[in-house]
Amino acid sequence: MRSCVDDGSAAMPRRALPSLATLLLPALLLAGCGQPAPTEPPLPPAALKAVGKSPGAPRDKLARAVDALFTRDDVGETRAVLVLHDGAIAAERYEAGYGPKTKFLGWSMSKTVTGVLIGVLVAEGRLRLDDSPPIPAWQRPGDPRGGITLRQLLQMRSGLRHKENSEPIYDSGEVRMLFRDGRDDMAAWAEAQPLDHAPGRVFTYSTPTGVILADVATRVLAPGATPDARQRAMADFFQSRLAGPLGAHSFTPEYDAAGTMIGGSMIWATARDWGKFGEMLRNKGSVKGAQLVPRAWVEFMTTPSPRAPDYGGLTWLNRPSGTERNELFARQGPKDAFSLVGHLGQYVIVIPSAGLTIVRLGKTDGRDRPDLVQALAKIAALYPSR
Repeated sequence: MRSCVDDGSAAMPRRALPSLATLLLPALLLAGCGQPAPTEPPLPPAALKAVGKSPGAPRDKLARAVDALFTRDDVGETRAVLVLHDGAIAAERYEAGYGPKTKFLGWSMSKTVTGVLIGVLVAEGRLRLDDSPPIPAWQRPGDPRGGITLRQLLQMRSGLRHKENSEPIYDSGEVRMLFRDGRDDMAAWAEAQPLDHAPGRVFTYSTPTGVILADVATRVLAPGATPDARQRAMADFFQSRLAGPLGAHSFTPEYDAAGTMIGGSMIWATARDWGKFGEMLRNKGSVKGAQLVPRAWVEFMTTPSPRAPDYGGLTWLNRPSGTERNELFARQGPKDAFSLVGHLGQYVIVIPSAGLTIVRLGKTDGRDRPDLVQALAKIAALYPSR
């Protein structure tokens, strides 16, 4: 039988050097016979096993995009990935040594959880967005911090001197509060800082602000209580109003010696429970028909603040910042995407228009964060907005 490609070998001189066409002959034969040459290596078994049979996107492409988070050298160490589409698990994978029962520290993703707890108290009328929060030191006559509102704290524009990631690192605000002179009573340290700017004027991202908000919530729940009673009050509130109804029982906040939840950085949960929290936000505060927090509160959290178009209420938004800051993938869109973002590359990315929630947990240094974000953007791109 004649080959489907005539290579003309009968007319070739015996000692002729091989031509480029001859070197490429195997690939040309495959293409000429209607069999495309392979362009990508086969997927490892773990990559396909991590993806459901009907993930709502091309299965091989999703498997490759998830696999890249575990195998690429430029995205750090990925320990867990969970992709939820329309509430169902589309993909789930863990690095060796981690699994569905592993609790992962959310770092600054904890701020968004604290924001939801504040929203519950606002919905109950126990706090007001445009009032000064119940912090006694700020209510003294003539103290300019009395002009700070709850809304401004939630939008990171309090004006307080909280210098995040400053140099030298041991003198950075979050380090001093968490590990040095503020560690025993973190809220007292954070609330004692002076103003650098008039309240409301300047966006300054701040982990101490998350602790101030946790303290504010605890003062409402247990005014004047001992440290133990403060911790019990917040733990009961957290369980009864968020973790329990959400069915996310792995959520575990840490507390300081004063009984204040470390609401800016120290809340743990499994990948699936972080996913449940993201899904609750995707559904505007609703879980199985029950409203954990009002729809209007989630809309507030995901609406750009007056001083940072890429930040809402303790939540990052997929919008250009107008600065060099680029936490998500605003150039690719979609515009309605928002995210919990934590130190070392913790992400819960929510895209309501695509019915999508992506959880990524691991350890990625700052220099690799842009590549990690782009790898996550490739997963998001497989699920177009509807």
